[in-house]
Amino acid sequence: MQDEGKDPFDFMHAEPPPAEEVERPEPGEKDPELEEKVLGALKTVRDPEIPVNLVDLGLIYELIVRKDGVVYVEMTLTTPACPVAGALPGQVRDAISSVPGVQDARVKLVWTPTWTKDRMSEEARLELGLMD
Repeated sequence: MQDEGKDPFDFMHAEPPPAEEVERPEPGEKDPELEEKVLGALKTVRDPEIPVNLVDLGLIYELIVRKDGVVYVEMTLTTPACPVAGALPGQVRDAISSVPGVQDARVKLVWTPTWTKDRMSEEARLELGLMD
């Protein structure tokens, strides 16, 4: 296939939106209980074009939840041309901030590695009819 080895940016005329400058927190003591609640909140956020939450879509690349209430999420979108690229990170930040115990919610939008369907959970693939 002649498109192998290319990413979505190779087919766009414009550059992808720049990654936000969001400080990644220093490692600290993890809070598994708070992390579970944050994951629950993240699962309430959906891509408006795909009826699956961001966690099951595989759009959350990194999640740090510290005991002091600092939460850091590194996420991407299915495509740089996503019409909600400007709004979705804010929705993620709002969902995290709504969790009791969260003191500082940081969300960084990244474009590498490029998202692929392989990152989706089995549940998401089933829901979208993508199982082989």
